[in-house]
Amino acid sequence: MRIIAFMNQKGGVGKTTTTANLAAALAEQGKKVCMVDLDPQAHLTINYGLNPSPELTSLYQVLVDGHSLLSALQNVGQNLALVPGSIDLAAAEVELVNVPGRETLLKNRVESAGLDFDFAVLDCPPSLGLLTINALAVAQEVIIPMQPHFLALQGVGKLLETVALVSRRMNPGLKVSGIVLTMFDSQTKLSNEVVGDLKSFIQDAAGKNLPWSSARIFTSRIRRNIKLAESPSFGQTILQYDPSSHGASDYRALAVEVMEMTAPPVEVVVNVEAAAKTPSGKPKSETRMTNQARMTKPEAESISSF
Repeated sequence: MRIIAFMNQKGGVGKTTTTANLAAALAEQGKKVCMVDLDPQAHLTINYGLNPSPELTSLYQVLVDGHSLLSALQNVGQNLALVPGSIDLAAAEVELVNVPGRETLLKNRVESAGLDFDFAVLDCPPSLGLLTINALAVAQEVIIPMQPHFLALQGVGKLLETVALVSRRMNPGLKVSGIVLTMFDSQTKLSNEVVGDLKSFIQDAAGKNLPWSSARIFTSRIRRNIKLAESPSFGQTILQYDPSSHGASDYRALAVEVMEMTAPPVEVVVNVEAAAKTPSGKPKSETRMTNQARMTKPEAESISSF
């Protein structure tokens, strides 16, 4: 089973939209997919027509109350299952602060559940906290959805540093498998400049002991499409809401790319200082890609404490 975390510390980049619709596209191809909603906003859960109510067993009960993952699993379509999120997850970090091994709770639940799926996709909250750490501890891969904007580009540097630290301290096999561009407009000069910067950065990492050394920029771009914004309000994926739309065709193409990827396990020894370098070897502050990309002291301590 391939376990993929969809992560971006910047909100509003299409992370949940990508998780929901890519999962549906993989299921359409005959793959069995389990989705896990780690975001207290529970947008992935709502996108599949479920109401995050106290009567619904959610990931909160799995992490905090010790319920099995299977008890929370909801069938939401052919080849599709979902572990719902809930607003209660917002309190999970405080409630679990004194629990030994709190950063690997999800990993332990997944391993004990013996899930029979081809893919498990994890929708992370847009922050670096205990829920995201749990996702990174169990995941084999990280896919980064991002808009082709320079502010989003700067945030990717910070995200990569986070993945590097988690890889070094907790999950040596963790790697960034790709970046998917969302809300893309090929006609704008800005979008093409951002793609160029990303390609240069990824190419420079090739062959190095970094979690993103084998990452790709997916050729399937998720174009701006109003249907993608409309479908969650009907509790449907884009493949159900408008299967002939650009959004549906883009996610189908992305699903094919993801299935074709090879993901051999790699033991990664991370040199965080090297990770902080840009393709030219300059400090982060001297380039657009990685400006303001260093973690703050509290964020670094939140990982080093595990």
